[in-house]
Amino acid sequence: MQTIPFMEKTYYDPADLKKFGDVAEFGPELAKKFFDYYGDVFKEGALTAREKSLIALAVAHAIQCPYCIDAYTSDSLEKGITDEQMMEAVHVTTAIRGGASLVHSVQMMNKSKKLSM
Repeated sequence: MQTIPFMEKTYYDPADLKKFGDVAEFGPELAKKFFDYYGDVFKEGALTAREKSLIALAVAHAIQCPYCIDAYTSDSLEKGITDEQMMEAVHVTTAIRGGASLVHSVQMMNKSKKLSM
């Protein structure tokens, strides 16, 4: 009997991250505008490139983009961000996501109270 590895391939192929620039193939004009904008966003400004990388990592977790998590984990490490700092940023993301779910329960409570009257 042949043994099949748990996951031979995932929907999100890590090799595809390197193909990000290839999205220009089907729409070069808009891709150029996007990549120019993207590059400008991550330049030093009121926030350092290091701070922007950590924000990007946190947002990547919030939107659950495995490509972004991969890219900004590497970028954060390259910029001297520690594992502890990255994990703390992920916990901030978790707190905000959890809080957003809880605060929306007020809508449920309002509706339930209205229908129960």
